[in-house]
Amino acid sequence: MIAGQRVAVVIPAYDEERLVGRTVRSIPAFVDDVIVVDDASRDATNEAARAAGDARLSIVRHDRNRGVGAAIGTGYREALGRGADVIAVLAGDAQMDPRDLPAVLQPVLEGRADYAKGNRLGWPGAHRRMPLARFVANHVLSALTRLATGYRLSDSQCGYTAISRRALGALDLAAIYPRYGYPNDLLGRLAILGAVVVDAPVRPIYGEERSGITIATAVLRVPAVIARAFFRRVFARRPRPEPLRCESGS
Repeated sequence: MIAGQRVAVVIPAYDEERLVGRTVRSIPAFVDDVIVVDDASRDATNEAARAAGDARLSIVRHDRNRGVGAAIGTGYREALGRGADVIAVLAGDAQMDPRDLPAVLQPVLEGRADYAKGNRLGWPGAHRRMPLARFVANHVLSALTRLATGYRLSDSQCGYTAISRRALGALDLAAIYPRYGYPNDLLGRLAILGAVVVDAPVRPIYGEERSGITIATAVLRVPAVIARAFFRRVFARRPRPEPLRCESGS
């Protein structure tokens, strides 16, 4: 535990046999539960995760590929069932530095936020560390997401996150967009709930990982999800329910 709260880490993984073991082995000792969700991988992702030999590890496997958002939703439900108070998400491709996990968790652990989202774009020298196309695309999609949700977030597409048990309890996890675009849909739903969402600085890491994001996804699918989030928020029924707020947030 950390700060008297049970912490879980969810690792969505699809065809990540090369790197998922490294990711599992990197999880800090203060984490109580490590949950790998194998999204029907075609390789030895399951075996590679298990070979990491972490006693905290549990593996949930989808019987068919459902998408990264669906995998995270499965991990969230598993973590809630294990009594987690705060649940973080790290990708299975070792693209997220575990040294940044305390900074991502801290706003939620302290009750200052319902959801903390990694911000790679604000890291010193990010424009040199990130591929140019990704750097530009993330800026554009983040600007659109700010307009759609009202949140002043710098890096909407970053998957390094932490969320409170209370916030998850207010969400319909089965309704969240299941594939790339899920972070934008989730932010839109949190905005309707009145959740407090904050940035957390994280290192941009690019190396051995293979991105599954296509040009069509970045140019068509994700903007469509953002547009839907905008209209859902604009036309949300009034009066709204009592806003979801973190314990000490405003």
